[in-house]
Amino acid sequence: MNSLLEKGKISALQMGVMMYKTIVATEILFVPAVISKYAQQDMWLSPIWASVMGFFTVFVTVALNRLYPECTVFQYSERILGKVPGKILGLLFLLFYLHVSGIVLRQYGSFIISVFLIRTPLFVVLGSMVLVSAYAVRGGVEVMGRAAQIFVPFLVLLVMIITLLLLPEMDLNHLLPFMEKGIKPSLLGSIPPQGWLSEYFLMTFLLPCVSDRKNEIKWGMVSVVAVIVTLEAVSLATYLVFGKLTENFIFPVLEAGRYISVAGFIEHVESILTAIWVMGMFVKVTVFYYAVVIGLSQWLNLSDPRPVVLPTGFLIVVMAIWAAPNLQEMFDFIATTYPFYKITVQVLIPTVLLLIALLRKNLRQVAEGKG
Repeated sequence: MNSLLEKGKISALQMGVMMYKTIVATEILFVPAVISKYAQQDMWLSPIWASVMGFFTVFVTVALNRLYPECTVFQYSERILGKVPGKILGLLFLLFYLHVSGIVLRQYGSFIISVFLIRTPLFVVLGSMVLVSAYAVRGGVEVMGRAAQIFVPFLVLLVMIITLLLLPEMDLNHLLPFMEKGIKPSLLGSIPPQGWLSEYFLMTFLLPCVSDRKNEIKWGMVSVVAVIVTLEAVSLATYLVFGKLTENFIFPVLEAGRYISVAGFIEHVESILTAIWVMGMFVKVTVFYYAVVIGLSQWLNLSDPRPVVLPTGFLIVVMAIWAAPNLQEMFDFIATTYPFYKITVQVLIPTVLLLIALLRKNLRQVAEGKG
């Protein structure tokens, strides 16, 4: 396996934690507004429907890895399709993850600049995050796994505290009437989170480094459940506070945090929320960054990926600046085209690869049986 840290190993639990942090980091900020735009008072049903995509993506990713245990998608594509078609598909995945890495980084930069560092140049915010992530990527998957494991408890605690502190502001009447327009709105609302849950295909870059392989499917599925529970908590908390106004906010969770005031003492929770969210974005940017570096090194058949870490970081910053002219257009892209784009590349194509691999395996077994 071509890895940044060949001796580095992570547990299946660490892999699940990394994926949980990767998915939740952007979901908790954007998803409540995106879901409420389609589902409104039935938005709490949308994550439940979306969970099917998460479970299916984990299943397909693990199934492919068990057929080719030491390979990532860049390597087993060539073994399934042949060298030239596999290289072409590998280039598609490489450009895709480079593009999505830029979008993820731009989401981070746009949030920080629009809310806090208004006069700071965009490239400074983006570049500082990439430099820190580059250090982690050069350290390898083991460093990334430990960082995610340290940061996750803070995020879980934050979600619990915000949900509890918002209880006095919540109004259950915002959830009525139940399914007024049938099941269609909640199904439409499930499409954007399905796009985020398709990111579980990133496990293809982590599975070759997992030490306890028998637990990979279990912790992958547990991670999906944890993401859905977190998304439900955040979505419900914001919608019960704002109702139909939720869709008018780009960052409804941040706005909800500003509502919190306990005895004039516990206030400005949004600052703590942002600090912990930045930890989550660090993990997300790092995992995508790692995927691009590993993919590039494997596509080029490099023996040592470290020399491409910094050039790849520069490309991701350029892609982030190019990704969207402003925050509103990025939000519209996330709510419409983005989920289908991610599902096609991270779910549909791997599913076809899995079917072809299983067909070839069965034909080989039949041929060997006749021989």
